[in-house]
Amino acid sequence: MTAWDFDIVVAGAGPVALAFAAGMAGTGLRIALLDPQPEAVLADPPDDGREIALTDRSVSSLDTLGAWSLIPPASVSPLRHMRVLNGASRYAMHFGGGAAPNPDGLLGRFVPNHALRRALHRRARALPGVFILPGQSATAMQATRDGAILVRNAGAPLRAGLVVAADTRRSRLRAQQRIGALCHDYRQRMLVCPVTHERSHDDTATAWFEYGRTLVTLPMNNNRSSAVMTLPNDDADAMLALDDAAFGVELTRRYRGRLGTMRPDGGRHAVPVFTAYASRFVGRRFALLGDAAVGMHPTTAHGFNFGLLGAAALATALRGALEQGREVADAGALSAFEAAHRAETRLFFGAAETLMRLYAGGEALPARLLRDGALRIGNLPPVRRMLEARMREPDDAHAGRPGVGRSAV
Repeated sequence: MTAWDFDIVVAGAGPVALAFAAGMAGTGLRIALLDPQPEAVLADPPDDGREIALTDRSVSSLDTLGAWSLIPPASVSPLRHMRVLNGASRYAMHFGGGAAPNPDGLLGRFVPNHALRRALHRRARALPGVFILPGQSATAMQATRDGAILVRNAGAPLRAGLVVAADTRRSRLRAQQRIGALCHDYRQRMLVCPVTHERSHDDTATAWFEYGRTLVTLPMNNNRSSAVMTLPNDDADAMLALDDAAFGVELTRRYRGRLGTMRPDGGRHAVPVFTAYASRFVGRRFALLGDAAVGMHPTTAHGFNFGLLGAAALATALRGALEQGREVADAGALSAFEAAHRAETRLFFGAAETLMRLYAGGEALPARLLRDGALRIGNLPPVRRMLEARMREPDDAHAGRPGVGRSAV
């Protein structure tokens, strides 16, 4: 079978990869996205229980890409306040409730992961030059004599000018290109489940850093919440094995009855907690995006926001090279993307990892005191204002860049 030729081959067709493809609209390039999942799953993903936190900038970016209007408004839940607690202590760090950060007075918005993926898939699939190839996995890549890259996969090999790996935080192509990554396996799983509860959540997200586990509630419409628990593997297995009635009783106990009686209102899902930060984001005719570049701890709720910033940064750099008559894999453009994305993510990732490992610790007195002290420092007005700004916009230095401007929505 004759090899297909593409300007860009993307390993993965997740939301960040789709956003990148949409960001290249109008360039006239041929872009292929390879994904091992079948077409039916890519086009209409099942509900995996995850609620994705979106900053104003991410909403604006999705709007610019033409995907925001494809997300049902009824599925978008507002976030107006957030509080963080340490164990059984009643002392809490609070965000929100001050001067309105935007016209709607929101810290952010929550959108179901499957709704976000569906909207981005619809948008990318409708664009000329974008080819989504289901049932395909990029297994290796090698340079050819004519300067292109040959991508091997389950079907015919593909020739490309540039390869973009967006193939999870355990990226096969990243390893194949000998790009290292700072990885940490927490030996925990994030268990998520939509729940009903007696008391109002008041559009407030709450995080309880218990000892060795994290319990979070994310506000959803109709006074429902997404219960998100980061648990040791054995503990997660035990929770998954409970029937709905017993699961509700255990939820209510673990959340200390703060929202009254809690009951599951949908399926339960669990994924391993594994973080990664690549030592390099680019190589020769090669770039990393999404979790393959920066795989955040799920409790930070900024993984997709950073992925969207990376997709916009890469698209902007490549567009600039094309407008100047350079090739799509121009080394200068790739270097510019890497510098921008590293500036957007490095400090936040390092700070988040430090905090997550601190709060994932046990009941030793020094750790408990450090956790309590961190909350009290976080409540200081200057620190709280800075943290709230970071929650809304993970990096303000690039606010004027095309595709990532502030939202008017």
